[in-house]
Amino acid sequence: MGLAFVPVYVDYLGIEAYGLIGVFAILQAWLTLLDMGMAPTLSREMARFTAGVVSAQSIINLLRSIEVFCVATALIMCLIIWAISGWLAEGWLNTNELPFELVTKSIQIMALLIAARFMESLYRSALIGLQKQVWYNAVNAALATLRSVGAVMVLAWYAPTIYAFFLWQLLVSCLTTFVLALGVHRRIDVPQLSARFSRMALIDIFDYARGMAIIVLLSLLLTQIDKILLSRMLSLDAFGIYTLAATVSGALYVLITPITTAIYPRLVELLSRQESAALVLTYHRGAQILTIITAPGAFILMLFGDGVVFAWSGDANLSLAVGPILSVLAIGTLLNGMMTFPYILQLAYGWTSLTIRINVVAVSLIVPLILWSVPLYGSIGAAWVWFFMNSAYVLIGAQLMYRNLLNDEKWKWYMHDLAGPAIGALSVLFIFYIFRPTGLTDRWHWLVFLLLAIVLTSMGAVIGSTQVRSLMLQAIRRLNPATDKCS
Repeated sequence: MGLAFVPVYVDYLGIEAYGLIGVFAILQAWLTLLDMGMAPTLSREMARFTAGVVSAQSIINLLRSIEVFCVATALIMCLIIWAISGWLAEGWLNTNELPFELVTKSIQIMALLIAARFMESLYRSALIGLQKQVWYNAVNAALATLRSVGAVMVLAWYAPTIYAFFLWQLLVSCLTTFVLALGVHRRIDVPQLSARFSRMALIDIFDYARGMAIIVLLSLLLTQIDKILLSRMLSLDAFGIYTLAATVSGALYVLITPITTAIYPRLVELLSRQESAALVLTYHRGAQILTIITAPGAFILMLFGDGVVFAWSGDANLSLAVGPILSVLAIGTLLNGMMTFPYILQLAYGWTSLTIRINVVAVSLIVPLILWSVPLYGSIGAAWVWFFMNSAYVLIGAQLMYRNLLNDEKWKWYMHDLAGPAIGALSVLFIFYIFRPTGLTDRWHWLVFLLLAIVLTSMGAVIGSTQVRSLMLQAIRRLNPATDKCS
């Protein structure tokens, strides 16, 4: 929903004001560090609770303890951002048209919104660990619709300002936090047990939470440092264009995240029960599904980035500016998504040190590379740094993991889970590339072309897979028993 309405936001607010939304995304991402790894740790503990490893009293005490910690942290971060809002508006951002007062007030609302989103992420992690994704997805879809459609109505009928936009986001986030908190407590509260703050509950998870906090810090450095540096190095207009390209390529995470969040607690549960065969099957099946779902979209963004933005926004000039950056970012994001299954496998085993070591090396390289490439090549230089970094993850980082976990499954992951579906998708897409529309004049021509491309390219990815193709054939046979009799 958020991606669908971005052209409307840009139309009402302007690209400079949209750059402020990019600044909000940076602040929100970085301030997740302040939970000290508590949210992902809570997700893992909830998954262990579903496997029967953790008692009901322990899990409700842990939830209450983390709630107290996170509420205090949210209030502190809110006060700090509010206090430095003037400095951020005047001393950091390079605005041309937006008034200083409007930018300052918008950052102050951002402070409250970030605090609400901080608590929202805590309860989201708990529901994912409880494997209540169906309930969460239904609630999240409804609230996402309210958040995005309501924002358009506010901009159209109330005030087309960035301040009004953030104010509406704050109201919906408060509602979201309340609903998710209610959903978590209804699923774990036991009438005869009372939740209480427990310092020992926090101490027991400290080692894993510390490792997760370091991973989150390093991951944020890798995924957000380009935006932090570019927000300072570029004008807010140019930064808005880069933010728009990053938003569109980041739409791939809408496909990646639901798969990994659904399967991660399942991996934890299977490990807790020592069901090795089921673990391996679930791992490969999930990795193939991820490639099948994400590779077609990523390849289309790579080859037809300007056409996608044109069909989406109807603005040819904006499409020409965003398209080249989008093409590079999309493939880097695909490679990053491919590495999520090795990553969540490590977390399921409670092994965080390898990811920390790899990310330390990457962080030591990415900042000087961005500082060197952006002055020479502009914002697309930062996009190429993102691509090469994620290429190294797939080619080198995965090799290091498979030396210790599922060693016999390494080449099956490379060949069956990644290469098979990707080659199947590219084989179909090559034909579309030959017959692609020329120019950015007919928006509906591009829209029909892209819809047809995504459908047929996805079919090519399925054909190139092993696990998913087999599952689909089994489903067809169950739906049509006559097929088995004939065969």
